[in-house]
Amino acid sequence: MKNVLSTVSDRREEKKSGQTMEERLNAIRAGILGSNDGILTVVGVVFSVAAATTNRLVIVIAALSDLLACALSMGSGEFAAVSSQSDSERVAVDRERVALKENFDEQLATVQAYYEGRGVTAETAKAIAVELLAQKPLETILSVKYDMTLGHYVSPIEASFASTFSAALGGALPLLALLLSPMKYQYIAAILATVVAVSLTGLISAFLSKGMVKRAVIRNIWIGLLTIVIHFSIGKLF
Repeated sequence: MKNVLSTVSDRREEKKSGQTMEERLNAIRAGILGSNDGILTVVGVVFSVAAATTNRLVIVIAALSDLLACALSMGSGEFAAVSSQSDSERVAVDRERVALKENFDEQLATVQAYYEGRGVTAETAKAIAVELLAQKPLETILSVKYDMTLGHYVSPIEASFASTFSAALGGALPLLALLLSPMKYQYIAAILATVVAVSLTGLISAFLSKGMVKRAVIRNIWIGLLTIVIHFSIGKLF
């Protein structure tokens, strides 16, 4: 009877709403990665093609094609990768649900060892483990073993949408700069747009991860400029 009640309780926990930090960061990470990739691939195509031809229409068509391909590629890649992670999380939940029924003492020892490893005495750690497993067995074991929250799985759809949208938006910036500026200054405008775009990406990623803002921005700018130099050189070579 106790196992039945525990299972029912766990099922209810799985239906709770509200995103965890990991779920929110999943979409943010995909968005930042997509944006950076969109910016660099488009500007790379712009300068590699521009080194081979001065035909503006050819350059724009090549850049637009790359923009669409990059956005769809990033979105599908994120969907596949995050789907695999989500599947693994669900498999872990099912495995631990069975383990709680068949090897409860082993799971109890795992939770006890977890708290002992954090400086709690063996007696207190066992008392904590017994109480937690009596109230929320599956939620407890998932938190201890996998640092997971029951009922919260990373979303492949959110990651895919964030990556696709941000890749398209990021890649559109240097392309628009190229289109809207006079032909005499189109490449300078594309370079400036790239610097601004990658700076914003670095700023946002550093802010969200509470990292070093200045270092992140400078790093992204150097990567952007290096991308331009490499692709322009390849275009000149071929």
